[in-house]
Amino acid sequence: MKKDIEKSETLERIANGITWWIGSIPSLIAHTLFFIISFLLPLLHIVEFDKMLLILTTVVSLEAIYLAIFIQMSVNKSHEKIEDIQEDIEDIQEDIEEISEDIEEISEDIEEINEDIEDIQEDIEEINEEEEEEDHNERAKNTILKNNVSSNTNEINTLKDKISELQKMIDELRKE
Repeated sequence: MKKDIEKSETLERIANGITWWIGSIPSLIAHTLFFIISFLLPLLHIVEFDKMLLILTTVVSLEAIYLAIFIQMSVNKSHEKIEDIQEDIEDIQEDIEEISEDIEEISEDIEEINEDIEDIQEDIEEINEEEEEEDHNERAKNTILKNNVSSNTNEINTLKDKISELQKMIDELRKE
């Protein structure tokens, strides 16, 4: 089995090499020289023209047959590679679809998180407003208390002064 695969791979490499060589500049030069020499042989009376044409036609026909086979092998190999590439593209498209779905889910999660953040911010603002109101109320109470204390202190001082005056009057009355 391995020997068959190795032989097949070797033949494919040879076929690819020949196909590559046929499509190259050296091949063009070699074929051109071959045809020129083929037509010079009858002119130089080395070979008869009919025999040269028969041999040339046979050689060119055989070459065309083998070239067609080599070219078809290359086409088949290219077709297999294209099919592999198409399978890879399909796999990639499936992966892209999955990624797109994941991105949509993540976007939805982000929207939900943003909504939660907005709700939390609103709650924080409400708490701050309540604290500010409580602070304001407490400050107002403290201010009123301070005013009351200050007012009371003034009244007490006034009363102390009156008591002092009365005490002085009493002392004077006692002396008399």
